[in-house]
Parts: sequence; structure tokens; C-alpha cells
Amino acid sequence: MEKVTGIGGLFFRADDTQGLATWYADNLGIIPVPKDYESSSWQQEAGPTVFAPFSRNTKYFGDMDQQWMVNFRVNDLDAMVSQLRKNGNEVEVDPEVYPNGRFARTHDPAGTPIELWEPQK
Repeated sequence: MEKVTGIGGLFFRADDTQGLATWYADNLGIIPVPKDYESSSWQQEAGPTVFAPFSRNTKYFGDMDQQWMVNFRVNDLDAMVSQLRKNGNEVEVDPEVYPNGRFARTHDPAGTPIELWEPQK
């Protein structure tokens, strides 16, 4: 069976597309989509990716109207949390260390939940 090799993009609707792209660049280092074919797009590091549908009535995403959530792998959760807080973002760090690593949660300016994951090394 032929299989996909990874996620090639994450596309979503937003009211302020430029502002949101800038927030992701300034806070998480995700560069905006290039305006030409000579420039490179954001490159993610190889690593595990979880693809998991959740029950429609899950409370895991927070707001029941929220249809999606993104989980980003990070190398140093404490450094990322510090950076986000320095930029004025609220971040909630899960105090538990799980067998697969550590987690924190923040939201982008549109209210989309963002989970940060430092995989267990």
C-alpha cells in the first residue's frame, strides 16, 4: 500500500490572515507562506506526528465550537514557554511528565488552542 510521507500543509480560515501569520512567525518561528517559488517554506524537523480524530463532544480542545487543534513538537518546552510569556501570551504548563514527554497549552490570537509537546528523550 502506498502511504503519505507527512503533513504537507495545515490550512484553516481566519479573519486576520496577515496578523495571524505574523503572530505564528513572531511567537513560534513558523515563517509565512513564501510569495514566490524561489523562497523556501517553513521546514519541520522529522519526528513523530499523531493523526487522531476526537469525539465531537470532546472537551480536550476547550471551546466546543473549536473544530481543530494543532500540536507542535518543541526541543525545549521551558524555553518555548518563556518566549511565549515574554511576548505576552498566556501558557498553561501541564505539571505531569508523561511517558511520551511534557506538554503545555496556549492559544493564538484567534483563540485556536495550540498544544506544545516536548517528546521524551
